[in-house]
Amino acid sequence: MNSSIPKGLGLFSLNEMLDRSAQLYGANIALRKRTPQGWCEYTYSGLLSSVKRVANYLRRTGHRKGDNIGLIGENSPEWVISFMAIQWIAGVAIPLDPRAKEMELQHIFNHSGLKTLFASPKILEMLKKMKERNDLNKEVRIITTQETQGYDDLPSILKDSSLEEGERETVSLDDLAIVQYTSGTTGSPKGAMLTHKNISSDIHSLSQVVLFDQRDRFFSVLPIHHVYEGTAGNWLPLSVGASVTYSRSLKSKEMLEDARETEPTVMLAVPLLLEKMLLGIEKRLDGSPGYVKGLMALIRKCAGLLNRLQKRSGARLVFKKLRNQMGFGKLRFFVSGGASLPPWVQRGLEELGFVVLQGYGLSETSPVLTLNPPEKTRSGSIGLPIPGVEIKIVDPDPEGIGEIAAKGGNVMVGYYKNEEATHGVFTSDGFFLTGDMGHVDKNGFLFITGRRKSIIVTKGGENIFPEEIEGLMLDSPFIKEILVFRGLRTKTGDEQVQALIYPNAEELKRHFLKEGIELPSEQQIREVLQKEIDERSKRLAAYKRIMHFKIRDEEFPKTTTNKIKRYLFEEQNLVRR
Repeated sequence: MNSSIPKGLGLFSLNEMLDRSAQLYGANIALRKRTPQGWCEYTYSGLLSSVKRVANYLRRTGHRKGDNIGLIGENSPEWVISFMAIQWIAGVAIPLDPRAKEMELQHIFNHSGLKTLFASPKILEMLKKMKERNDLNKEVRIITTQETQGYDDLPSILKDSSLEEGERETVSLDDLAIVQYTSGTTGSPKGAMLTHKNISSDIHSLSQVVLFDQRDRFFSVLPIHHVYEGTAGNWLPLSVGASVTYSRSLKSKEMLEDARETEPTVMLAVPLLLEKMLLGIEKRLDGSPGYVKGLMALIRKCAGLLNRLQKRSGARLVFKKLRNQMGFGKLRFFVSGGASLPPWVQRGLEELGFVVLQGYGLSETSPVLTLNPPEKTRSGSIGLPIPGVEIKIVDPDPEGIGEIAAKGGNVMVGYYKNEEATHGVFTSDGFFLTGDMGHVDKNGFLFITGRRKSIIVTKGGENIFPEEIEGLMLDSPFIKEILVFRGLRTKTGDEQVQALIYPNAEELKRHFLKEGIELPSEQQIREVLQKEIDERSKRLAAYKRIMHFKIRDEEFPKTTTNKIKRYLFEEQNLVRR
C-alpha cells in the first residue's frame, strides 16, 4: 500500500496542510464550479491568498483562536475559503445543513454559541426572521458568500486591498478544528468534537488504502457541511494537490454536463444517488428499439463472463463508450457511504464497468472507519478497518453479532458540552460504541446487521434486525424505500414485524403497462408488493417475516446522508387489534 501524503508531512493541522499544498502545487487547479458567467476556478496559490485575506478580516473584526464560527450554504469554493479562513486563525468551524429546519438550527446556534456565521444569500431571509424572534443572537455577525446589500460579503473582502495577507496561527494537533453536529436520526443533534489530529489521521489512513495524487479530479455532489464529503471529498484531495469540482446541482442534466467537462476520477456518493444513476441508465436502455435492448442484454452477459475471467476488465471494455458519454470515462471508482448499498445497485453498476467501494463511518469518527480496498472488494461488506483503526465486536451473540466498537486517531474527543453523552459512548478501555450491530468474517471484513436501538426482541429471545430485512426487500425493483419496525404484540406475546413501503412508481408503471393495465388499483399494487415480500422472505426465519405493511405516497424524511429518520415512525401501529 502506498501513502500519497507528501513525505515528511505526516499528521498535520488543516492550516498547515493548505500552506504546504500551496507551496507544492501552487499552479494546480484546487477548486472549480460552473457559474452563469463560466467556470470559477482557484489555483492552490489563489486559494491560499484568498484564505489569508478572509482570515485577516476575521482577526480585524475581533475573532481569535478558539472562536466558534458557523458556515451554512451550498457547496462552493467560497464555502471552502470560509472554512479554511477559520482554520487559518485556529478557530473552530461549525458546519451547518442549509436544508435544516429553523428549530434544528436554533438548537445548534444556542448550544454552540457561535460568534459569526458565513451564509449564502439563499439562507438570509430565514436568518433574518430568526434574529427578529431572538432564535439567533442579534450580536452574531453574518458574512455572505456572495455580494449582498446590507451585509459584509466575501467578494468585497477579497477585493479589499487594505487587507494584508496574515500568517497562520500555530495550532496543536489536539486543538479543536470542527464541532460536527450529528444529523439527528434519533432526535436532537449532538456536537462531535473533532480535532486536527482526528481529521488528519483519517486522511492519512485513507491514503494508505488508496493511492491519491495531484492527477486526481474529485467530483463533489454531496453536502460539504457533512464530515463524509468534507474529509474524504475535500480535505483529502486538497492534501495531495488534486482538484475538486462542485456540481451545480443534483439534476442529471447539469451534473452530467459538469462531469463531461471535468472528467472526474473519484466521486463520493450515497446509495440513493447511485441507485438513481443506475435506474437512469437502464431507463435510457429501455427506451431503445427492441433489437438494441436484446443486444445490450447479450453484451452485459458477455461482459459479466469476462469479468469472472479477469475481474472487471470485460465490463470496463464493453461499456467504455457509455461511461465516456456520461463524463465518467476516466472514473477510477465511486465511494459509497452514509447508508447500506443495495446489492442490486452494486451489481448493476459493476456490470457497466464501474468500480464501487463501499465504506463505513460516522460523524464521530471523522468519518471513515472501514473501506473495501479497490483490489479486494467484498459485496455486501462495508470493508476492512483502515490502517490505524481497531474494530471489535462487543458482547457478540452465538452468531458473532454484537455492537461495533472502534478505536483510532480519527475518533472524536467527545460531545461538545455534553459529558454525560460522551461517557455513554466510550468503553472503559477507550473504544467508541457506534450503536451499529455487526459481525466480522474470517477474512476480517465487517458486515452491518442493524442499529442497536432498533433491534426487535421476540418473546423467545431472538433478535430481529430491521435493517437486515430492509436490505433484502430493497433488492426488489418495485420497492424504493422501506422502513421495518416492531408492531403490536399478538395474543401469545410475540411482536409481529411490520413495514412502511414507498414504492418505485416508475418500475410499477412499467410492470403494469406490460400487463396491459394503465391505471392499477391500490389492491393490484399491494398484490405486487406482497409477492415481492413473500419471495424475499423465503430467505428469512419465520419470526423475521413482515406480517403487515402500509404503502406511503411520499418519500421518508431523511438526514443529510439520506438515512430515514426512523424515530419519527417507530411508535406507529399499522394494524389494530
